[in-house]
Amino acid sequence: MERPRNSLLAILVGVAILILVAVIGYLIIDTMLSIRDSLLAGPRAIDAQIEQIANPTPTIVADPVSIVLEIQALSRLETTSYTIERVITAESGEGPLGFLFRDRLLLIAHGQVIAGVDLAQLTEEDIQVAGDRVFVTLPAAEVFVATLDNDQTYVYERDTAIFGQQVDLETLARQAAEEAVLETALEDGILEQAQINAENVIRTLLMGLGFHEVVFVAE
Repeated sequence: MERPRNSLLAILVGVAILILVAVIGYLIIDTMLSIRDSLLAGPRAIDAQIEQIANPTPTIVADPVSIVLEIQALSRLETTSYTIERVITAESGEGPLGFLFRDRLLLIAHGQVIAGVDLAQLTEEDIQVAGDRVFVTLPAAEVFVATLDNDQTYVYERDTAIFGQQVDLETLARQAAEEAVLETALEDGILEQAQINAENVIRTLLMGLGFHEVVFVAE
């Protein structure tokens, strides 16, 4: 009875060896076919694979903090913008010895003033609903930006005596110009216009939400 057992064991071992040889042969053939396909694909495919490894496609994720900042920026409702030109004269060293110490310049200043309403100041108490009417108390309009356009602001003329050059004269003239631009906008009623424009924007928005009347209440 030992011989049949040994014969069966030998057959099983032989089958296992044949299966192992077949698997190894399959793997070898598959590898060779892959190499052949890569070679047949040409240098472009190889270059593309190398490029993908060397320069992988980046994954870009939006910073949530940046998103919040963008949303907060919308709360500042800019409703009026003034572009103003002013001529500024700055001088020093005038007097009997002006021919020696005078420094005088003429500055053509271009500035911009932007005003509006900061909606971030609104609270629940500032909006009262009564049926199809809504009462709104808007914050007072304010100036958001008052600045010179440095690209368009320039010294038109400068007269400097022998000992008269004052290094910071142009800087002082620009500072005075910025103040003058703001003063001009305020005198021209930029804040009043900004308030009216803000009310028009808010009225259109609320009536679009279904209200039939929007009443603005003074603070």
